[in-house]
Amino acid sequence: MAILETLDIPTVGVTVAVAAVLAVVAYRSFTSKSRGCLHPEEFRKFKLVKRTQLSHNVAEFRFELPTPTSVLGLPIGKHISCKGEDATGAEVVKPYTPTTLDSDVGYFELVIKMYPQGRMSHHFREMCVGDYLAVKGPKGRFNYQVGQVRAFGMLAGGSGITPMYQVARAILENLEDKTKVHLIYANVTFDDILLKEELNGLASSYPDSFKVYYVLNEPPEVWNGGVGFVSKEMIKAHCPPPASDIKILRCGPPPMNKAMAAILDDLGYSSEMQFQF
Repeated sequence: MAILETLDIPTVGVTVAVAAVLAVVAYRSFTSKSRGCLHPEEFRKFKLVKRTQLSHNVAEFRFELPTPTSVLGLPIGKHISCKGEDATGAEVVKPYTPTTLDSDVGYFELVIKMYPQGRMSHHFREMCVGDYLAVKGPKGRFNYQVGQVRAFGMLAGGSGITPMYQVARAILENLEDKTKVHLIYANVTFDDILLKEELNGLASSYPDSFKVYYVLNEPPEVWNGGVGFVSKEMIKAHCPPPASDIKILRCGPPPMNKAMAAILDDLGYSSEMQFQF
């Protein structure tokens, strides 16, 4: 009773009230951040704040989110739909996978290869810092949960590397995720390899969990990777063998996807062990 008598009841009441308000603010901030900035059906516009040319036809685009602590809100393995205009002014919508994760707050990035006749490529080629990109999502059938497989094999071609990089990075940066990742990445020339520094960085930082094998149709004179098209022998050497706890992911040009599906079938990978982005 003596202790109770020494308490300043109004002060305690104010303190509790302030604490309650702060808790509500923190909760709303957390839930707002966890929801992300995307809408599955409504296009929302994001400002281009940085454009970095990586080669003659590839650039990295950084888009600003509403606040420095905002996240895009894109689950692992999902993509976004981007809307723009082609050279004739007609509307075009195309899917792209950001190379950033929700651990990258305040912005998201797209690495875009711009093809001469590509309709959406024209839109990105014309974009300047300060322009806005209309985006909606998340989109896609791939659902990832930690521990759902023991290992992933990944078969990527060209710009099909972006969903693979997103999934691989999310796995490797999660210390609780013990999934192994084995990537075969095919391109025409050495200069066509996208995200090469980032991929080599993952291989260096996580040597026990991530392996990458490059394949080129037109390799340089000094080259220790694969040559030609991705073959049955390459998959046998660099991907986990068929098992109930592995999955092979595919993403590349349609002819490559079709050829890879046939090879995987021949090697004994069931349909449950395969997924095409």
